Amino acid sequence: MSVLRSLESKIAGLVEGTFSRAFRSEVRPVEIARRLAREMEEHKSFSVSRTYVPNEYVVYLSPRDRERFADYEEALAGELAGYLLEFARRERLAMVSRPVIEFQTDGRLGLGEFGIQTRVVHQPPDDAPPAEVGNAGGRTMIHSTADRLSEPLQERARATFATVLLLVDGKRLVVGPSGATIGRSRQCDVVLTDPNVSRQHAELRPRGGSWVLSDLGATNGVVLNGRRIDAPEVVRPGDRIELGTSTLTFELE
Repeated sequence: MSVLRSLESKIAGLVEGTFSRAFRSEVRPVEIARRLAREMEEHKSFSVSRTYVPNEYVVYLSPRDRERFADYEEALAGELAGYLLEFARRERLAMVSRPVIEFQTDGRLGLGEFGIQTRVVHQPPDDAPPAEVGNAGGRTMIHSTADRLSEPLQERARATFATVLLLVDGKRLVVGPSGATIGRSRQCDVVLTDPNVSRQHAELRPRGGSWVLSDLGATNGVVLNGRRIDAPEVVRPGDRIELGTSTLTFELE
């Protein structure tokens, strides 16, 4: 098992084990992890040879949510920092130091809401205080878990952190963390040579802790488990996706 998969399993384990028993709050560790990674990607800065991302993250919680995290906060912060470090390495993003996660309470937040603020801070080699890089502090982004899909928590954790595969013609195609477009065009992430497939036929994207399949306006439509879909639908391991005369099987590893 890779270091990244190991860290992801630890995060999922926190949810399925100790944390799932400790928390009745709407805020879950996997949701924080997913949002932290998204905030990292959305606050990139570019140099000649590198793409930098924030190395410090403040997570604001409602008083009730923060209280439930109290006994596990240090352990969770460490796991989240490790996850972000490996996420950055996988995406070839640079940080000036190991990521730091800090939790704070914000009384303006309701149960199930949390905020994330990012910034880039240089860590000097001596005992001098850390120096913030330019105007690197991002505004606090507020997230809500009110629209969480009504799936079992264990399934949601697995869907968030597992490797996504599409099985087609005996091949195992790995889908990246941001999802994939599927079609006949060479510009697609998953290219099918089937003449009955549109140039940009469908897409598979992570959403709300699950993976969602959407029709991109294909002439022949998208069929999921024998039924043509009219709107984006959640896919689960073992689901069969039919595009043209091609059949793909969705799996989590």
